[in-house]
Amino acid sequence: MLTSTVALGLVFFGLIFYLRQAAISGSPGTYLYLEIGGTLLSFCYAANALVRFRGTHDRTALILAFGFVLSGIIETLGYFGLNDVLQAGPAGLTRIPMGWMVGRTVLAVFLLSAIAVERFIPTARQPSKETAGALLVVAIAAYLTSAAFLAAPSAPVAHSASFISRPWDLLPGALFLIAAICFRQRLQSSKNNKTEASLYDYSLFVVASLNVVCHVSAAFSRQLFDGPFFLAELSKTSSYVVMLSGALLDQARLFDQVRSMAVSDPLTGLANYRRLISVLEAELDRSRRTQRPFSVVLLDMDGLKTINDHYGHLTGSRAIVRLSKILRSHSRAIDTAARYGGDEFAVVLPEAGPDMASRVVSRIRERLAAEVEVPALSVSAGVAAFPEDGDTPEKLLAAADRALYGMKRHGGRNSVQNLTRIAACL
Repeated sequence: MLTSTVALGLVFFGLIFYLRQAAISGSPGTYLYLEIGGTLLSFCYAANALVRFRGTHDRTALILAFGFVLSGIIETLGYFGLNDVLQAGPAGLTRIPMGWMVGRTVLAVFLLSAIAVERFIPTARQPSKETAGALLVVAIAAYLTSAAFLAAPSAPVAHSASFISRPWDLLPGALFLIAAICFRQRLQSSKNNKTEASLYDYSLFVVASLNVVCHVSAAFSRQLFDGPFFLAELSKTSSYVVMLSGALLDQARLFDQVRSMAVSDPLTGLANYRRLISVLEAELDRSRRTQRPFSVVLLDMDGLKTINDHYGHLTGSRAIVRLSKILRSHSRAIDTAARYGGDEFAVVLPEAGPDMASRVVSRIRERLAAEVEVPALSVSAGVAAFPEDGDTPEKLLAAADRALYGMKRHGGRNSVQNLTRIAACL
């Protein structure tokens, strides 16, 4: 790891000195395109970060949203002075744009502020207090950064004859380096705690690192539009691309997670009642078109209250999870296993009649009986089939429920014989 980092550093500095000595330069138009593109990306990220904060109350996202907006606005204002710089001739090209320094330093300070808030300000139970605290940090950081540059005795200039032409750029570079180290430590902490870091966390580290590259490159720039200057611009714009891309991809992950939570049971991971009804309605529509039957199986765990009383509720929850795993492993890809209630489960079996459903129940009960884990588990089951037992989800579930309790009354808890007959009789 250390060897590869040193190798990359040598390649990077070799590229900088090559660009510096080769007198490679770009046009003001290219610079303007990069600046405008970077500003638009920063505004897009800020909007995404506000959406993220609205849904997750992520204080880091809120602070960075303001940081990218302020940085973009400050650099946008700097565009209007570009024509004056060009008219000033060679002397104007050696001046470091004040908008560049202020905007870049503001963004670095906000990255560090987000890290400080996350580490040293505990999460409050009231989101309004968290928002107020984050906004206070934003206001203080923006004020101190702007005041520091306004109090500077003169505008920074590039010293063409010096080894480091723009030492002022080492200030935001150092701030971004500290932020990169902190984000790297956070990723390492997640790894040590065996928790998976999100793509958003990785993108924060990459963004801070790219901005370090940006300001190290700018520190060796002798004038605007030379090779090291455009390398800095490309690194900065790339950091905005990484930030927005990471945020969008992680946002998609969060949306998928929320959608999954909306249709799945949190304990077992099976479908919940809402998803069960949706699947039944879809199967009813399909079966009406194809004229093919399907079945619904209701299963009730025997003696869950006794298990809770003798072994505790944790063991009872474990028993529910054990049954859910068996249901999942004995279901086809087209089947849907769901948690119907506390200790009741349902399995939707497309293109399966009552006989096939009874065989599925028998396999489930045999698998439960073969388990060696204590306590031993058993289930009672009832089957309902379309179209003979009902033509709506409510009717099918009610028919399966009657068959379930008919099994308990007539066949006993450990009997699977006559399951189809009981369902038909009821």
